[in-house]
Amino acid sequence: MKILFVCENYIPHYGGAEVVFKNLAERYVQKGHQVTILTHQLKGTKKEENLNGVKVIRVPSFHSRYLFTFLSIPKAIKLAKEHDIIQTTSFNGAPPAWIAGKLTKKPVVITVHEVWVNKWKQVTDFSWLKCKIHELLEKAIYLLPYDRYICVSNATKKDLLKINIKKENAITTYNGLDYQFWDEKNFKDEDVKKIKEELNLKNNFVYFSWGRPGTSKGFEYVIKAVPKIVEKLPRSVFLFMTSSNPTYQKKYDQLMDLVKKLELAGFKENIKVIPSVPYEKLGNYIKAANCVVIPSIAEGFGYTTVESIAIGKPVIVSDAGSLPEVVSGKHLVFENKNSAMLAEKVIEMAKGKFQETPLKKFEWEDSVNKYLNIYKELL
Repeated sequence: MKILFVCENYIPHYGGAEVVFKNLAERYVQKGHQVTILTHQLKGTKKEENLNGVKVIRVPSFHSRYLFTFLSIPKAIKLAKEHDIIQTTSFNGAPPAWIAGKLTKKPVVITVHEVWVNKWKQVTDFSWLKCKIHELLEKAIYLLPYDRYICVSNATKKDLLKINIKKENAITTYNGLDYQFWDEKNFKDEDVKKIKEELNLKNNFVYFSWGRPGTSKGFEYVIKAVPKIVEKLPRSVFLFMTSSNPTYQKKYDQLMDLVKKLELAGFKENIKVIPSVPYEKLGNYIKAANCVVIPSIAEGFGYTTVESIAIGKPVIVSDAGSLPEVVSGKHLVFENKNSAMLAEKVIEMAKGKFQETPLKKFEWEDSVNKYLNIYKELL
């Protein structure tokens, strides 16, 4: 098959969607398929190159994924004529993919990571008007319509069906995880020991959260829980890894204000904020912690959860979105946005009180085969 991906971002930009499409594209190539990625051009990247057998074509869009939606349409149509099927995702790559598919009579499959329709006010700090505009735009994308909607969890599928997508066109296909990479043996004890020494974490109970400071990630609820946790666990430390990326500057500043207030209130030794590290080093920090906290208020799949579990680390997750669906192993669940309950769960975890269920695995081979079977069915 000749498969065309149309997506707003691709590597070297790294996020959940990019990890998914990199793995799908490269694994398709390994199975003998021809794959082209049409994406927006990031600063310092080539207009065209071959990455691990995948042809990547980048559209100059003044480094804006929003402009990519419009500027990519002519190229998407041209490439669609040369391919059998089009794969896209929400949000900015979806309209050009749909237009190209309709004009060239090629099937279009969209991967839906999260549905925020009727949730924008809940998961963002946008004004009422801004929430309404984003909700209308999101709904318009999903209602175009596509030949198949691949949902990354049953929670996402449930949300999608609420906006009247035909049930037979929506299919749950979990994302995969590279278990060879996320093997605790790959993260050396000496590296973990060095981190503990540098951050003065030895003899402390360390609970760890990481990720971009997006509004849906809920990190403020962990920060607010710190004083209650310290009451019962004086030698506990919240290790928080995040980025000061300009895209999330407002939320980053809000979180840092909360941290400063804690420090001024006498909790300086109980919270440590560190910058993001390269992907290949992240496992060392997960391994250095006693448990991982995922406080999301919306979550389509939950890579941070399954990555932590793969390394063998106990997790405390909120009940948002797919998290109760993908969590396994040693874990506890709390009500999202509830800092008091989050604090209770951290204290319970420190005392060795947790649920333990059989490990769930999300293999890439299963995911790839399900996608390819959907393509074949459509063709």
